[in-house]
Amino acid sequence: MNFLRGVMGGPSAGPQPSGADTIQKLCDRVASSTLLDDRRDAVRALKSLSKKYRLEVGIQAMEHLIHVLQTDRSDSEIIGYALDTLYNVISNDLEEEEQEENSAKQVDDLGSQFTEIFIKQQENVTLLLTLVEEFDFHVRWPGVKLLTSLLKQQGPQVQQIILVSPMGVSRLMDLLADSREVIRNDGVLLLQQLTKSNAAIQKIVAFENAFERLLDIITEEGNSDGGIVVEDCLLLLQNLLKNNNSNQNFFKEGSYIQRMKPWFEVGDDNCGWSAQKVTNLHLMLQLVRVLVSPTNPPGATSSCQKAMFHCGLLQQLCTILMATGVPADILTETINTVSEVIRGCQTNQDYFASVNAPSNPPRPAIVVLLMSMVNERQPFVLRCAVLYCFQCFLYKNQKGQGEIVSTLLPSTIDGNSVSAGQLLCGGLFSTDSLSNWCAAVALAHALQENATLKEQLLRVQLATSIGNPPVSLLQQCTNILSQGSKVQTRVGLLMLLCTWLSNCSIAVTHFLHNPANVPFLTGQIAENLGEEEQLVQGLCALLLGISIYYNDNSLENYRKEKLKQLIEKRIGRENFIEKLGFISKHELYSRAAQKPQPSFSSPDHMMFDHEFTKLVKELEGVISKAIYKSSEEDKKEEEVKKTLEQHDNIVTHYKKVIREQDQELEELKQRINTLTSQNEQLQATVTQQVSQIQQHKDQYNLLKVQLGKDTQHHNSHSDTFQMNGIQTEEVSKLKEELEEWKNKHELLQGQLREKDSVIEKLNSSQLEMGTTEQSSQTIKSAGLEHNSELQKELEMLRSQIQLQAAEISKLQMENQKLQVMNAAADPALGDSGATAATSSELEARLEQEIKELKSEVKALSEEKESLKQHLDSSSSTVAILQDEKSKLQREVAESKKEQDDLLVLLADQDQKISALKIKLKDLGVPVEDEDDIESGDQGDEDEDGDEDEQD
Repeated sequence: MNFLRGVMGGPSAGPQPSGADTIQKLCDRVASSTLLDDRRDAVRALKSLSKKYRLEVGIQAMEHLIHVLQTDRSDSEIIGYALDTLYNVISNDLEEEEQEENSAKQVDDLGSQFTEIFIKQQENVTLLLTLVEEFDFHVRWPGVKLLTSLLKQQGPQVQQIILVSPMGVSRLMDLLADSREVIRNDGVLLLQQLTKSNAAIQKIVAFENAFERLLDIITEEGNSDGGIVVEDCLLLLQNLLKNNNSNQNFFKEGSYIQRMKPWFEVGDDNCGWSAQKVTNLHLMLQLVRVLVSPTNPPGATSSCQKAMFHCGLLQQLCTILMATGVPADILTETINTVSEVIRGCQTNQDYFASVNAPSNPPRPAIVVLLMSMVNERQPFVLRCAVLYCFQCFLYKNQKGQGEIVSTLLPSTIDGNSVSAGQLLCGGLFSTDSLSNWCAAVALAHALQENATLKEQLLRVQLATSIGNPPVSLLQQCTNILSQGSKVQTRVGLLMLLCTWLSNCSIAVTHFLHNPANVPFLTGQIAENLGEEEQLVQGLCALLLGISIYYNDNSLENYRKEKLKQLIEKRIGRENFIEKLGFISKHELYSRAAQKPQPSFSSPDHMMFDHEFTKLVKELEGVISKAIYKSSEEDKKEEEVKKTLEQHDNIVTHYKKVIREQDQELEELKQRINTLTSQNEQLQATVTQQVSQIQQHKDQYNLLKVQLGKDTQHHNSHSDTFQMNGIQTEEVSKLKEELEEWKNKHELLQGQLREKDSVIEKLNSSQLEMGTTEQSSQTIKSAGLEHNSELQKELEMLRSQIQLQAAEISKLQMENQKLQVMNAAADPALGDSGATAATSSELEARLEQEIKELKSEVKALSEEKESLKQHLDSSSSTVAILQDEKSKLQREVAESKKEQDDLLVLLADQDQKISALKIKLKDLGVPVEDEDDIESGDQGDEDEDGDEDEQD
């Protein structure tokens, strides 16, 4: 408490204020009184004095108040008074009158110092957390306010104490479930302070179901139409999500993005928005931007963008974008939000391109936004937002870039409606320098990393005035550049030209074809101008360096060597490099390089674009090296580049051939899979038939047992003449049927032998084939597997026929038994009168059983026919497979021959490349290894696959 002695040291010489004695007496009563009522009254009196005599109460009473919190917890009233008193001492939320009496610095000092005293003993914070758990309103509410004040004064220290306290954060989360709105709302404010800049606490709060509770509160309060409570909940959500990838992923996986859609349901009547509604909607839009910020990991941003499209959130934002009567700041923030929701996401960009404004006739939303961007009467922040939206629409969107450039080409210009390209050209050549800069940057983004469109844009012709021939867009840009317009306009045009000419030799040739361009650039670079013109000089040096680096030497007067000599004579190499370095050293360049969104404090600071800073960083070093290279080094480098391009073309061709072969292999695999499925269906049919045969066998065995019992019972009777006569006829018919079954069995066995010979031939031919490349091995193994499956099928059929043969032999044995029974029954022919009735009954039963046997035999014969048909179809399948096998063998031989030729060619190419690389290394040129090139190719293929999946 040395610092408190210092604070009190000033007024100690004079008489103490009258309140000091009172405070001292009250403190003594709190410390020494044995009656609870006396202590309660003393604490209540200290509370009433704590605002006016904040310093004295804090110095003398804090220790006694903490002791009350520890010992008198059974009395909620005294606990409430003590907490209120501590809050008044620690909090800096003083009334205006008190602020007049105390300086602001002293107020801040007191709150921080008293907080430091309180949290010096960590048990005090733990005690406060325990009191916050109490349900009593007079304890819980002042406890929440006191803890919030502690966090405001000494946030990191209090956060650390709460973090290590058992269930500390979980106790505070219960405040959101309190039915009393005052405590719930102050609980939200407490969690705001608790979650500031502490990722660990943010994660704990998120996993304690904070998202669900906060979204429920926002819904209960009326979403954007709600009051200050909605604002507090949104600020807490921002604390939890901003720069916290774990919580962002949890928010997305919990399907909470879908619950944000009702926030943006704005009605047709948008007049008379309250200030609170504007604030709420502004925070809601910022919360969406937190989830799709370009600074987040690309994978997390992409997944959130897709979720916002699928749940209809993007569509809702576009509705606000095109609505009327929306306040200007909300419209600006909505444009920025839509920009980041569509940035780099092809699906969202395609949807945004299809959005139309509710006008007659309907116009694309992009066109309507560009109208605002090139209109100098629109607010500056709105124009910046539209530019950012256009940039995000074209980011990694070659389809959108092509659509914008196509509106400038002569074959697609529509005279009846205004297109995006016409608006950009109009802004590029208007009298407003800000419109010139915005249009130039927007057009540069339409050409970003797209060499095809850079060449197509060379075809654009502009009619400058009536009677004069049209000039190209490139020529018109250089004409305006040479006319000495404003610095902002020239910077925008130079950025456009640098983007246009980079990595496009044809555009460089068109630029150099105009004899006035190179003298203008050298003149600008050579002059000694003021600080404002240094930026233009640096950009002119960059443009001239691009014209050298990407020059294909197609113009004799402007070959690389001659341009270097020109720089050496008129500017000087060192001076040229110094002027080139003006760009990256500029303060506005550093600001633009920080983030993609163009944010400028005033229009005068609008000089650099974020993507252009990347281009400068990429080209500054290579241009500096190119200026110092000799002509021989340039020639060698050109030869190496041509050789590498040829090699790349050959490799690309071979890759294409291999892809085609892979496609053919896939088709053959599909055919094999189809045949395999057909074979499985046939096997299932055979299995079903086998089960049916087994059922018939069981039925036959039952009939046989019944027939044997009946025969044994009636052998004791002699009068069975008519029965034996009938049995003799039936037995003869059964013999005939058995003979037929034998003949059919022999035919089927012959057919099986033929199929076995075919399969053996196929196996022998498969064994004679040598091993080829991996693709032919796959086809061969598939054919062998299919042949083995056919063999299994034939073996199953053979086993079935053997079973049927065994069944036939059983029938023959039963026939012999019947003959023996007939022979045994012949001596008893004379005694027919005694058992006539019994014989007639037995005769009827035998007739019925014989009919049933006939029907079963008939069914078995039909099943035999179906099996025969199945064998025929199997034989045809084997023939088809044999033909396909021969075709595959021919294709494998051809592919092997082609691959041998390819290997020879690739070996020659590798030898040449290695020799060239050795030469390049001797010359000091950095050369990428073959593994890096292959990994780059593989990365390109992976990126292509990802884009296909997104489409």
